[in-house]
Amino acid sequence: MTDQRLVSELTSEERGRYARHLTLSELGLAGQMRLKAASVLCIGAGGLGSPLLLYLAAAGIGRLGIVDDDQVDLSNLQRQVIHGQAAVGEAKTSSASRRIHDLNSHCSVEEHRCRLTAENALRLIADYDLVVDGSDNFPTRYLISDACVISGKPLVYGSVQRFEGQVSVFNQGPHSPDYRDLVPQPPPRDLVPTCADGGVMGVMPGLIGLLQATEVIKVITGLGNTLDGRLLLVDSLSMRFRELRLERRPDRAPIDHLVDYEQFCNPGSSAKEEEFKGMNSISVRELKALLDEQANLVLLDVRQQAEAEVAVIQGSQLFPLASIESGESIEEIRSLAAGRTVYVHCKVGGRSAKAVDLLTRSGIEAVNVAGGIDAWSQEVDASVPRY
Repeated sequence: MTDQRLVSELTSEERGRYARHLTLSELGLAGQMRLKAASVLCIGAGGLGSPLLLYLAAAGIGRLGIVDDDQVDLSNLQRQVIHGQAAVGEAKTSSASRRIHDLNSHCSVEEHRCRLTAENALRLIADYDLVVDGSDNFPTRYLISDACVISGKPLVYGSVQRFEGQVSVFNQGPHSPDYRDLVPQPPPRDLVPTCADGGVMGVMPGLIGLLQATEVIKVITGLGNTLDGRLLLVDSLSMRFRELRLERRPDRAPIDHLVDYEQFCNPGSSAKEEEFKGMNSISVRELKALLDEQANLVLLDVRQQAEAEVAVIQGSQLFPLASIESGESIEEIRSLAAGRTVYVHCKVGGRSAKAVDLLTRSGIEAVNVAGGIDAWSQEVDASVPRY
């Protein structure tokens, strides 16, 4: 029998809107009411957050929180479908909130225009029933997971790289695994390229984000079997889905406080940054002045070939960092450097600083271009695409 009290909780317009849910006997009115009463915090309004937020709003989640401190960039539009061209330059939380309200005015949206940190994570998470990880870096993933463990909140995890992705549900129950069971130790910083450096097929965040949204709805309504204790792996090139068992590590230390996650994921990075601080470097504006003067210089680009196909500084020569690390390019660069000053750039300055350090150790004096081609795009030549 239909519970008339529950019926009164949905307006006529809502019953029409969610009719396809209400006619699912497994979901029905009780399930829709659980969705309406639920609150979900999404960390990130980017590639994963876009489909997540759209489909959770469409499904009738009562309250959505969005944590993001970034602005919409043109390069985001290839995959971050919650944002439109008119939103370029706008805060992602604002753009996403406007689109959600246009999709479903019954959904309350709370914007948290900030970066998730160890200082604010527990406070932000405390006010929501469930958290979804739409982040794109290891420090934030560890932070989200640890904060959910401490707060006792379920976490729906997802990640994407190039043509692959993975999804799981963490911390759903007292014996559920979490992110530290999947990745006990963070990988070396340079081992896993970022989305910007390694690229990502635009549809992949959509696919993984939809799987995350599915798991959110299941956790809230109790439908089916969630990915608690399971890791779903997706390879879009072969279109294969694989599943791995994931168990709680019995010997792991308890999680009872938050730490410095940048330091945890990049041990020794502070010492390396201090070492790089004393490195000879110039700004992109200074480089532009030298190029305009037709100075006798060599400009090395140490990014990957695929990145150079997106954007280049005219006159630069491509020597990917790996070829310098292996020693393969050292003698060729030494020959180019004869009687000339060597300047090195990458995307934002990290890889070029490493290259300058390696070249210096090989007896080749080099100068780092601070900010890389990203700063060049912003400060010197806006026609060079950002990515």
